[in-house]
Amino acid sequence: MSDTKYLPMFPLNIVVFPNEKLNLHIFEPRYKQLVLDCVENEKTFGIPTYIQGGVGVYGTEVEILNIEKKYDNGEMDIRTRGLHIFKIRNFDKMAPGRLYAGGEVEMLQNGTEEDIVTKVKIRELLEQLYETLGLGNLYLELPEDFTSYDIGHQLGLNLEQEYALLQLDSEADRQELILLHLQHIMPLLLETEKLKERVRLNGHFKNLTPPNF
Repeated sequence: MSDTKYLPMFPLNIVVFPNEKLNLHIFEPRYKQLVLDCVENEKTFGIPTYIQGGVGVYGTEVEILNIEKKYDNGEMDIRTRGLHIFKIRNFDKMAPGRLYAGGEVEMLQNGTEEDIVTKVKIRELLEQLYETLGLGNLYLELPEDFTSYDIGHQLGLNLEQEYALLQLDSEADRQELILLHLQHIMPLLLETEKLKERVRLNGHFKNLTPPNF
């Protein structure tokens, strides 16, 4: 039997991954109400991805870690953390008696078994990616036991690709998506770097060895 619950909803045009830390500035009246309700009742809320002009079926349940700051006009800065991925079964533009949306969701099972060989390949390409971008410190900070969710926002994926990653219920499948993406973008990135170098050298005196013919 599937695990379902009713969640307050805060649609955003982003993808939130499990365990991701997300800081939000709350300024709309409906979401001020949502945050205060969740804090008062010690409840979580859902962030479904707003994509292609509508609220997507998939999203992530998040918990409020703390309200960092309250402003005189009622606005707030909050710290949150992603918990579990869900699929919306029924969506209400306004939850009963509230200003904000709500929805009945099915909490999805998430397979964590990974492919070690794929992970090694991903790590090698990540090192190459970060070094090429001049972000070697990101690679050094990468934990040995990193998951797809840990690097999901660092790969240059667009919103649709991140949303596709969110829907995969197997870590091995997520790794495969990430590996294919890295294998696709790395040659393009390296060619761009070569082009930048050629542009920089344009006009310089070149010490070229003539071909022997």
